[in-house]
Amino acid sequence: MGTRASEDTPSRRRRLAPLHLPRPRRTGGRSVLGALWARKTDRAIGPVPLTSREISETLWAAFGVNRRMGRGPFGGIGRTAGSASNAQEIDVYAALPEGIYRYDGAAHELLPVASGDHRHLAITPGQRGMLGAAPVHLVYVADVARYRAAPFQEPGLRDADIQRSYSSVAVGLIAANVELYAAATGLSSWFHNCDARALATALRLRPGQRALYAHTIGHPARPAARRRPRAGRRTGAPRSRREAAP
Repeated sequence: MGTRASEDTPSRRRRLAPLHLPRPRRTGGRSVLGALWARKTDRAIGPVPLTSREISETLWAAFGVNRRMGRGPFGGIGRTAGSASNAQEIDVYAALPEGIYRYDGAAHELLPVASGDHRHLAITPGQRGMLGAAPVHLVYVADVARYRAAPFQEPGLRDADIQRSYSSVAVGLIAANVELYAAATGLSSWFHNCDARALATALRLRPGQRALYAHTIGHPARPAARRRPRAGRRTGAPRSRREAAP
């Protein structure tokens, strides 16, 4: 029996290699104010693949590095989205048709995690009919162990309730960046819940790691083509003499 595309085996996993991403641009797209006016949730996302540049800039906008070591908070690196005490507790995973990757912001590349198409796990089972064939799904994973290594140890970092609130805020900041990038470049985005339990298995998450939300990204779906009238008939013309009679 053949191996299904969604199965993850050591032999299939070896086929995935790190994806080196092109450097993000410093200019382009709408202005910040223009992107804010254009920002919206759009669930009608088509199957057209994103270019490597679009994937690169989506990930960099989400949680890329914009200040090198020593220039960020508390002497660390700085990211495009903030985090409590610069803990940087969120990992961004990208579910693509060929497999799932983890975004390494410092190296600006995608590291392979699991081969096969796991995009359906980026949404809860009850909503999978709405997912369509969008090309990229980002998954936001919190790692509470990062709080113990944060450069500034404020008391809230050791409180479980506060940790949950901090990680939720961190995901919100990341997701807002993705939505603004999508609005600025004409892409569609949809921020939503995910199948956290199934993702924990697919991503091989450790205790203390948890998939919180997901984000679907792609090009807007093309509207259905309008039907043209049949040859020899004008739109609105009567179909028979009876219809033409007063």
